[in-house]
Amino acid sequence: MSLPGEAPDRTDRLKSRVGALSPLSFGAAPIGNLYSGVDDAVAQAAVAAAFESGMTHFDTAPYYGYGLSESRLGDALAGIHRHRFTLSTKVGRLVEHGSAPTGDGFAVDGRHAVFDYSRDGVMRSVEESLRRLRTDHVDILLLHDIGSLVHGEHASAVLQQALDEALPAMAALRDQGVCRAVGIGVNEESVCLEVMPRFELDTILLAGRFTLFEQAQSLRVMSMAYRSGVAIMAGAPYNSGLLGAGDGPGSTYNYEPVSETIRARAQRYYDIGRAEHVDIGAAALQFPLMHPAVATVVCGLRSPDEVHAATRRMAASLPATLWARLRDEGLVAA
Repeated sequence: MSLPGEAPDRTDRLKSRVGALSPLSFGAAPIGNLYSGVDDAVAQAAVAAAFESGMTHFDTAPYYGYGLSESRLGDALAGIHRHRFTLSTKVGRLVEHGSAPTGDGFAVDGRHAVFDYSRDGVMRSVEESLRRLRTDHVDILLLHDIGSLVHGEHASAVLQQALDEALPAMAALRDQGVCRAVGIGVNEESVCLEVMPRFELDTILLAGRFTLFEQAQSLRVMSMAYRSGVAIMAGAPYNSGLLGAGDGPGSTYNYEPVSETIRARAQRYYDIGRAEHVDIGAAALQFPLMHPAVATVVCGLRSPDEVHAATRRMAASLPATLWARLRDEGLVAA
């Protein structure tokens, strides 16, 4: 998949440390009971179906189901030789016993997550993740959610601790071979722009900002990543469900109920897709890979059916007229 005049690939730094990631990666938040419960057998089958379909990168975090996602992923991958797949997980939260005081989206009782960006917190988090994942190393270690959208007025203090403690600890783990690459996992451009000049990252998992529906809030970070060779893992390609359905816009955007303005704009994509005889969800999955800084698209999946649908979409042939029409309508940045 390419566009005329597309720039050469600039994900070489990550490739030198980890190898090429599969174009489509398995996002394991849903099998951590995101929003609703998932049966153990269904979760295991989803991971197996993903690997069999050619997805060889799996992304998770302690936060996803307070360890449940990592445990299920570790169990499902236990019978596959470690060199045949790559893993990313995250630090910045620790799993504790006791129910969460407020709901944060995971249907899991008796556990919750607390923020910890200290050096000791990073070390404890990685030790616990390796145990749950049943492995002696992860390929990519990401610092999770350090921006203002999560931390509000405390964001500057969190950023300083990340630069002083968490990221240096992660780099030390990379030097020791506990991980092979380090980066940040966020859903806002501004924190990427603050970190990149101050710490050498291998990769950024940027969720929901460089998608078919939205590029305005990622133009600077994508350009900076391309120039510096930082690989982008493009997460949330459907913008948390907005462009995920086959027949029309979904009811959520950025994990919140969709507004009428956003729904109306999303409908324009579906109208163009219908005119071009294209499943707009296929375009949403394929679009990020057109940028030479993007190493993989991370799509959250919870069942074999969702895995099979995503692999069909990624393999679908899309006409050049679709992209031209989206550009002409101002729905994709030129």
